[in-house]
Amino acid sequence: MNDSRDEKFNVNTSPVNWYVARILLRFEFYDEDKSNLNRRCLAWENQILIKAESPNEAYKKAIRQGKLEDSEMWTADEKRKGKFHFEGLTGLVAIYEELEDGSEITWTEYENRTVKKVKSWVLPKDKLEVFKNE
Repeated sequence: MNDSRDEKFNVNTSPVNWYVARILLRFEFYDEDKSNLNRRCLAWENQILIKAESPNEAYKKAIRQGKLEDSEMWTADEKRKGKFHFEGLTGLVAIYEELEDGSEITWTEYENRTVKKVKSWVLPKDKLEVFKNE
């Protein structure tokens, strides 16, 4: 971030009214032992765009969207019925630039990592998610 920005800049508020929310969903079978918090499950973290004029509005809209993801479904063999359950938000961040090709959406800062470790995070094209099912 540029330190010469206007003093009114607020890191928590998007100047372009866009936010990225991370919604956490978990699949559970209806016949599972709900008291066993150590049971294994399938979970999805979906990142969605939210148009809002404030962080509070973005939060409310993200929660509303997450609750819409609660859905009933059958497994592939249709022997056990289950559903995706909205667990909550794992993140909500402001976007600082207008959306266009090359816009920065989110970022993560990593401190005190070795160069070797950082270089190990880079994936070849065929390992990127978008190419895995080709």
